[in-house]
This record gives sequence, C-alpha cells and structure tokens, in this order.
Amino acid sequence: MIKTVGQIGVPVKDLDRALDFYKDKLRLPLLFNTDSMAFFDCGGLRVLLSLPEKEEFAHSSSVIYFQVEDLNTTYKYLVNKDVHFIDEPHVVAKMEHTETWMVFFKDTEGNTHALMSEVQV
Repeated sequence: MIKTVGQIGVPVKDLDRALDFYKDKLRLPLLFNTDSMAFFDCGGLRVLLSLPEKEEFAHSSSVIYFQVEDLNTTYKYLVNKDVHFIDEPHVVAKMEHTETWMVFFKDTEGNTHALMSEVQV
C-alpha cells in the first residue's frame, strides 16, 4: 500500500533558470543536481526539477501547494523577489476555528503552484 509521497517531479525548460527560482527565491534547500536534474528538499519531500526526456513529458506539472506559517509575510517577500503571482492571498475554506488561505504563482517555467497557510480564528 502507498504510505507517502516521496518525490514530486516538475518539468522545466531551462534548468539553470529554474534552479535560481527554487533555490534563491523559494529558498528550498538544494540536495544535489546534474546537467539535467536538480533535487530539492521541502520538509522531507523531494522536489525534482528535470529537463523532459521526451516531448510528451514537456508540459506543466501538477500544482504544488507549499505550506507556510505566515502567508502575508512570505507573499510580500516573494513579490519583492519578482515572483509572478496570479492573485492575492485569500481565504479558500473556513472550518470551525480554522481558515485556509492561499495565493497562486507561476514559476519561471510556466508551472502554477500555491502558497497555503491555515490560520486559527
């Protein structure tokens, strides 16, 4: 049976450009890289950036939802790093005393991802 997700692959067109974005802007720790792949750690989950081996794999990835403690502070930090956001932080769900906030952004390769935070109210 499946126990956990061990790695998420994100296709990229320009590995050097993507390395800069994920390492310097998102500040994910780089584990190691080769000439066609880069592996980052995101709280124990590996994020693999890779140049597609075949054209059929050269399309945008699934949305990765990056959990953050303070959505507004992280959002402002990344705006100052010229990260392209699609929207502004907003509530997507309310459950009893918890609000789930999100904001969506594009990486340098055209993939859409999100920042998310759960806030006690």
